[in-house]
Amino acid sequence: MSIATKRGDGGQTGLAGGIRVSKADLRVDAYGTVDELNSTLGFARSICKNADICSAVHDIQKTLFRVGSSLATPPESKKAAPPLTEEDVDRLTDMVHAIEAKDGILSDWSLPGAHAESAAFEVARTVCRRAERCVVRLIESGAAIHPQALPFINRLSDLIWLFARQIELECGVDSRLRDEQHAGAKWSRAW
Repeated sequence: MSIATKRGDGGQTGLAGGIRVSKADLRVDAYGTVDELNSTLGFARSICKNADICSAVHDIQKTLFRVGSSLATPPESKKAAPPLTEEDVDRLTDMVHAIEAKDGILSDWSLPGAHAESAAFEVARTVCRRAERCVVRLIESGAAIHPQALPFINRLSDLIWLFARQIELECGVDSRLRDEQHAGAKWSRAW
């Protein structure tokens, strides 16, 4: 069997459970953007020198496969959606708090591009925010999704931003957008 099945040549694809929909369907857009996020995180991990961040991202990427699969599984599917738990979200929240507590971590707007590794995470963060918007559009369309999918993606965007700040801190890079005279509210960074 070949990967080139030709079944999508007419602009349709299969959801979990064999349901056929347009490739422009909101559900396809949502899980496709999560797939793109997983790839951008993979690139960021491939150039990151911080072993702890690499390990965390590796685990997050595995969870993103569950998130994407859950988005690809409509309620009417014969196949059950993979589990997503509050613990999946809580793990991200714990990592956010741990990085926020580090002395010297930037808590204001950053200017992407101060360091190659952190810039790769900034790209991943923007893809994560787009994935979040896709999931919100899917929810607003009336589609049912797993209740932990949106919180996971929302928390992940904050964590990805903090990974970039941690890398910069460890490398002695200053990515602040504003100087001391123009500082803003704390944690005004990840929109």
